[in-house]
Amino acid sequence: MKHFSPLWSLIPGAALIAGCGSQPKDKTSEHSPQKPNVVYLIADDLGIGDLSCYGATKVSTPNIDRLAGQGMQFTNAYATSSTSTPSRFGLLTGMYPWRQKNTGIAPGNSELIIDTACVTMADMFKEEGYATAAVGKWHLGLGPKGGTDFNHSIKPNTQDIGFDYEYIIPATVDRVPCVFVENGHVVGLDPNDPITVSYDHKVGDWPTGLENPELVKMKPSQGHNNTIINGIPRIGWMTGGKSALWTDEDIADVITDKAKNFITAHKDEPFFLYMGTQDVHVPRVPHPRFAGKSGLGVRGDVILQLDWTVGEIMHTLDSLGIADNTIFVFCSDNGPVIDDGYQDQARELLNGHTPMKHYRGGKYSAFDAGTRIPFIVRWPNGIKPGKQQAPFSMIDVYASLAALLDHPLEAGIAPDSRDQLNNFLGTDTAGCDYIVQQNLDNTLSIIQGDWKYIEPSDKPALEYWTKIEMGNAPQPQLYNLSIDPSEKDNVAEAHPDKVKTLSALLEEVKEAKNQSERE
Repeated sequence: MKHFSPLWSLIPGAALIAGCGSQPKDKTSEHSPQKPNVVYLIADDLGIGDLSCYGATKVSTPNIDRLAGQGMQFTNAYATSSTSTPSRFGLLTGMYPWRQKNTGIAPGNSELIIDTACVTMADMFKEEGYATAAVGKWHLGLGPKGGTDFNHSIKPNTQDIGFDYEYIIPATVDRVPCVFVENGHVVGLDPNDPITVSYDHKVGDWPTGLENPELVKMKPSQGHNNTIINGIPRIGWMTGGKSALWTDEDIADVITDKAKNFITAHKDEPFFLYMGTQDVHVPRVPHPRFAGKSGLGVRGDVILQLDWTVGEIMHTLDSLGIADNTIFVFCSDNGPVIDDGYQDQARELLNGHTPMKHYRGGKYSAFDAGTRIPFIVRWPNGIKPGKQQAPFSMIDVYASLAALLDHPLEAGIAPDSRDQLNNFLGTDTAGCDYIVQQNLDNTLSIIQGDWKYIEPSDKPALEYWTKIEMGNAPQPQLYNLSIDPSEKDNVAEAHPDKVKTLSALLEEVKEAKNQSERE
């Protein structure tokens, strides 16, 4: 493999390493430009139509707008999958999640889904001398096969797959256990009040939404009728750990503070912060500072809360004087959903707001609204502000950042991630050759150029509870996105050759014939 000066070292004005009393972990000398910090902030269930910088007029997101104005705003970016767990798996491993079993939506007591032998993106940064942290929503499991014991040191955890520090929500905020985990230990747990969790049957005698609906402050619209925590019925049953339970209204403040503390503690060395917000996932419980402020109900309020979180991270970088040499990536894990299990009036109070914009489907779907996401990259030292219309997939972040650092990826590491660095930096207008999408039912789609092909599926066409069109159909689907971005006109019968070409390409990807070839 050829070795050359990494791109970051050639950027004019790159910050010099400041004397901080400790030897940097990387190989650069004290006179070399410091490697860029990386903040990767991934929102939850946020639509491309939820931000004013993407055209929303019913809600204002000034901090995210400022980030977009100072960076590269992608208009054609996609998550790997239309649900949380597989999307995050693909980002951190550089491998399509459908290649591995048990990468669907994880319960709160799932084992660690990423194999500890896997070289993750966090491992890559550690090898480059970065301090690394995972803060906020995790949803990739913890502990060994057979489930998680939350009452003792939880191993393996994120520290076994490349992260120096963790302060995480184990799964989602609508799933038990409703506790934070810090470096393998439940925060604030009283050992005399051990936690028991089950997704099969009720445990303990705590009230449930099904048995005690009079005790809930947020009623379920479907599911979400198990153990009540903080007045909200959740998915799954738990008992114990009362002193460790989170308060939903404070979650954004807690994880934002932890992220800011990590940044501050590592301001004098390169760092990689992977931060997952709980916003705008259900249950949507804004802090009183934001409650009722959007005019769009609680879903709009937590969009404001998310914007505040982004602003807090931006302010921290600015105040420490490290914003110019920090790559700040902002995106969502998948597309939006309006009613996802609670009667929070999200649909009734939309007031003309369109989270999906004009795209079809939503979270869970094979149609574009399932995986088309807001994606913004700011790096003042290395990226000229603008808009990037070239297609880009989140699966390619890993290899692109490795290329930025001139970090060789051996065969088998991040096998599906392709070097799209010039696309990531906004200097390539061609974009990636193809994009593969996955819906909740593991139906795969592939986009190449203007064309999108969805493979046949016998799964339901409509998700029963959310009423989202899943994109499943027994016959092949083909859409010309350049003239039909809403995917209304299936032209597969009119273009059999294109169907044949794209279905063959998708099969090649499935068989790993298109995986990155590396020396």
